[in-house]
Amino acid sequence: MAKFTRGWQFTGTNEPLTFVEKELEPLEEGCVRVKVHNTGLCSSDVGALHDPSWMAIISVPRILGHEVSGEIIELGKNVEGWKIGERVAICPMAYNGVRGPGYGRDGGYGTITSAHSERLIRVPDNVSSDQAAASTDAGMTSYHAVVVNGGVKKGTKVGIIGLGGLGTVGMDVAISKDAEVYVATRKEAAQKKAMEHGAFKVAANIKDFKDDQLDVIVDFAGAGITTREAMGTVKPGGKVVLVGMHNLEIPVNGADLILREVQLMGSHGGTSEDIADVIQLISEGKLKIGVELIPLSAVAEGLKRLEKGEADDRLVMYTTEDDFK
Repeated sequence: MAKFTRGWQFTGTNEPLTFVEKELEPLEEGCVRVKVHNTGLCSSDVGALHDPSWMAIISVPRILGHEVSGEIIELGKNVEGWKIGERVAICPMAYNGVRGPGYGRDGGYGTITSAHSERLIRVPDNVSSDQAAASTDAGMTSYHAVVVNGGVKKGTKVGIIGLGGLGTVGMDVAISKDAEVYVATRKEAAQKKAMEHGAFKVAANIKDFKDDQLDVIVDFAGAGITTREAMGTVKPGGKVVLVGMHNLEIPVNGADLILREVQLMGSHGGTSEDIADVIQLISEGKLKIGVELIPLSAVAEGLKRLEKGEADDRLVMYTTEDDFK
């Protein structure tokens, strides 16, 4: 039975991650121990490295990494319905007030993590571990915004603002649901990618779709002005879902809310059920999340790449057997 984990530990704001070997924490009742196969790198971890507000939700010292897939290697007390050797993904949201991997317990930028069994999602044999890892945050958050809060289904006219990591997945989820997808992004390469993925129309600005009577617009950019423009573009009685947090000061036009009865709502995170739905779409061949695989040793450098905007796809860390020796 494993006694140690090796991984990238966070100790405080503006302090570099350090690679450590540390003794495993006791396994709580209802929890399982998971051998990490893959973990997605998230921009929120970039934020934690530089923004002191993250210290309120991360107990330090802590191995980061919350987008985890792997294999169960140990069962805690009163765990039912799971067995050693099963491949799982972990929902990163808190359970009964206890924060998940990378926040309240050592996470997936290491070799071994743990999770409450209620936060586990089975991974089918035809879904790779890297796709499962990407589904736990990028997949969950985008799916929750587009399908659960946005209500996107077959035939929905949906606008997508911003084609970064979350926006790309959100676009692909909408396309997988046979929605009519309108993508707004200023980058020519992203516009080309959107058309290649099956978007109905692309433009540099969401306002270019003013005459298309969009049912819902999901703003993954969150630049403030993008939300205002979305509210002025969506059809009367339509909905704008805000995901991006680039600028939290939103210059809302009251006429859109009152006279055009536009709905504005935020969307944060998601649920284990959302992750299961994303994994099902992947299993059915209706969705594939773009990933770039990097070794465990490259996590710190990968986060620097995220900070500089140098990653086109979702960076996903992988482990090898040598990492566990």
